[in-house]
Amino acid sequence: MSSAQRYRDRVAIVTGGSKGIGRGVVKVFVENGAKVVFCARGADAGQALEAEVNRAWPGSCVFVSCDMTKEEEIKRLISVTLERFGRIDCLVNNAGWHPPHKPTDETSAEEFRDLLNLNLVSYFLASKYALPYLRQTQGNIINLSSLVATIGQRDAAPYVATKGAIISMTKAMAVDESRYRVRVNCISPGNVMTPLWEELAGQTDSPSSTIKDGENAQLIGRMGTEEESGLAALFLAADATFCTGIDLLLSGGAELNYGFKSQVPS
Repeated sequence: MSSAQRYRDRVAIVTGGSKGIGRGVVKVFVENGAKVVFCARGADAGQALEAEVNRAWPGSCVFVSCDMTKEEEIKRLISVTLERFGRIDCLVNNAGWHPPHKPTDETSAEEFRDLLNLNLVSYFLASKYALPYLRQTQGNIINLSSLVATIGQRDAAPYVATKGAIISMTKAMAVDESRYRVRVNCISPGNVMTPLWEELAGQTDSPSSTIKDGENAQLIGRMGTEEESGLAALFLAADATFCTGIDLLLSGGAELNYGFKSQVPS
């Protein structure tokens, strides 16, 4: 446990907080004294995490069941936070999904629109409804994007498009909100071991080989952790007071050095 409690008594909202990177953010923030409202669709995982975290650390957390594709539920998430804690200091937009890899010409427009709604429009709406209160506290927004927004990814054009848009939206919001001293930043993780990563690996011919390849993609030879993701978010929320509009690569150096990539038939 951090003795400094770097975010003590601050109020944060974390979307998609019941597992994966969101779970790492919830744990690190509560460990450092924050009051966290986190949401997800599945109640069981959220309630279990709420009970676990509230037993372990000095801050506290509250789980709210919320479908981030529905505007009214996003409004309710903001309202619950204000009713419970009376303020908002940080919004971590994290809820999202990586669909199974599929070529562009096999992807429907409806699939693309649904992914945009979850991965991008939900970030916009959560920010829209949280901003009046973040301006009062001179708080901050942290958007979770992905390293593939910068370097691309095979058979994932819609996902990459949503994540690239998040980075651009982060920069635009940082410009707009600077007059209110609200900072808006972004984290782009590379390979972080999460339940979603394991699920996608499980759909390949050799999950163990896929995971090993994922580990070897980083210069340091391993994947990132949920906790390291949470610590990156804590840095932006609590310490990076002179940073706005940045895209923090949490990648283990995966974007560095040339590698064999050609898919062109010889």
